[in-house]
Amino acid sequence: MTAAGPWDSSGQRTAEREWAASRGGEGGADHGRDSRTPATAPRPAPSAASVLTGLGGATGTDVTTKSAPTEKALAGVLDPLLKDGSLGTRRSAAVVDVATGRRLYGKGVDEALTPASTTKIATAVAVLSAAGADHRISTRAVLEPDTKELVLVGGGDPTLTARKEGGGGWASLRTLADRTAAALKKRGMTRVTLSYDVSLYAGPVLHPIGENPNLAPVSPLMVDEGRVDDTVGGPATRSKEPAADAARAFGALLRAKGIRTTAPGPSKATGRSQALAEVESPPLSALVERMLTNSDNDIAEALARQTALAGGERASFEGGSRAIAAQLKKLGLPLGGAEFRDGSGLNREDRLTAGLLTALLAKAGDPAHAELRPVLTGLPVAGFTGTLSDRYEDGAQRSGTGVVRAKTGSLTGVNTLAGTVVDTDGRLLAFAFLTYESMDQETARAALDRTAAALAECGCR
Repeated sequence: MTAAGPWDSSGQRTAEREWAASRGGEGGADHGRDSRTPATAPRPAPSAASVLTGLGGATGTDVTTKSAPTEKALAGVLDPLLKDGSLGTRRSAAVVDVATGRRLYGKGVDEALTPASTTKIATAVAVLSAAGADHRISTRAVLEPDTKELVLVGGGDPTLTARKEGGGGWASLRTLADRTAAALKKRGMTRVTLSYDVSLYAGPVLHPIGENPNLAPVSPLMVDEGRVDDTVGGPATRSKEPAADAARAFGALLRAKGIRTTAPGPSKATGRSQALAEVESPPLSALVERMLTNSDNDIAEALARQTALAGGERASFEGGSRAIAAQLKKLGLPLGGAEFRDGSGLNREDRLTAGLLTALLAKAGDPAHAELRPVLTGLPVAGFTGTLSDRYEDGAQRSGTGVVRAKTGSLTGVNTLAGTVVDTDGRLLAFAFLTYESMDQETARAALDRTAAALAECGCR
């Protein structure tokens, strides 16, 4: 399971506001949002006290005193909101009681629509189930004994950082260089041929959408998600060859430690290579939380490939998509109409239903699947963290602040929202709202936020 997560005791509103202010606000790339996110490990996100109560009910401790909302009452509240013209021509919506898994509301539940970044919920469930919440991704430096070639081997960790202020639990290229230099000097070596190995992944490195400021070329070796400046979160200029850039940065760090290197080139470590040093990512639980909170496309595509590797598929866009679907099928989730084309949701050919999204969230709240809990703890908190940090500020949306926790999704004409909310009776509910052909993005987002907030205000019995 994940380390201390958002479902902790920091539920007081005043403390939440102070915490958010101290962080300067959080955000992330939600297919084009411009925001900034700290480079250090994300602290647990705050929760209103009612959220803690609701989660207790979902994990086997029955702290609720009232029954779940009724379908008729929910329809009376949600139907008018979901008819808002700004939401476009097609929509799929569902609400589920997490404690029981029972569907309480549905409109077009089985209609598969483009999900945008809510796809990351499926990616998160798949990778945690396939590889385990405690799995860590290694980046290694090895020495070829015959050629004395030093090979930097990518393991698929996009959170590997070269920043001086890195740390916070994220793997550091600087640490790897320090350890490698020390190991080489023990062997009496101060000059090496440097190369890098990206053979772990297969297929095209570019997403089908092409070059994009929201996603670097997908490589098992990169530092700081392929960003060429210090920007963290949101769109950024991306390296066109992240692996080579990572190797060049590694070489520069080695030279600062007295190890002379050649200009790096591609290679492949052999079965006879000797391990010199390695660094490990935080556990997948932490990567999943960071991915969901900040809608991080680079982490999403890396986790899709980790799912592929765990499932015996090629670590490619196609292999990752097949592995995600296969893993969700093993969990008994409703895949009718679902199509996966990537792990991030950038591909407009992805298709999910509201029924599947709510089933994924309910599965993450099932005590029998504790390994999936980071799917809930990583969801952005309305008004406080990630891609919801600057939402839920107006009128009818405010009741959702600190209580709605949801993954956002936005592409041109597509606006989605899927997550959890605790109603006024203390029931933890999972919801999913998908809309299509909603051309005014800001108005559509506001309408979805009002709908989720109305669910938070609802006893609806």
